[in-house]
Amino acid sequence: MRPEQFAQVVVVAAYESAYTAPLIFSGGEELAIGEKESEWDGWVWCTNREGKSRWVPEAYVDRRGDTCVMLRDYEATELSVSAGEELSITGQAESGWVWCTNRAGQGGWVPVDNLELLER
Repeated sequence: MRPEQFAQVVVVAAYESAYTAPLIFSGGEELAIGEKESEWDGWVWCTNREGKSRWVPEAYVDRRGDTCVMLRDYEATELSVSAGEELSITGQAESGWVWCTNRAGQGGWVPVDNLELLER
């Protein structure tokens, strides 16, 4: 599936976020890059000065050895979804994930592989 912003999708496989609290990194913020391995290409494990860590798209950072600087603001919120749930793609796709919003107005990243475009 090639996700397009504002498309309607249905969840074909449930996804449960491992991270309950949202975390926002700001453009210009310096972060430490961790050694954690991801099953998703294009993501790096980053930790801010407060010691909070999340996955960040590698395209959103300027790497500098074991640190990086955020090139833009980024919200690291994953959306837990159930099979059969309908979502709207309300943001861009990045490295196998896409920003979606559910009917309750909650937004977050969802794996593209868990979604199918709705035929309307």
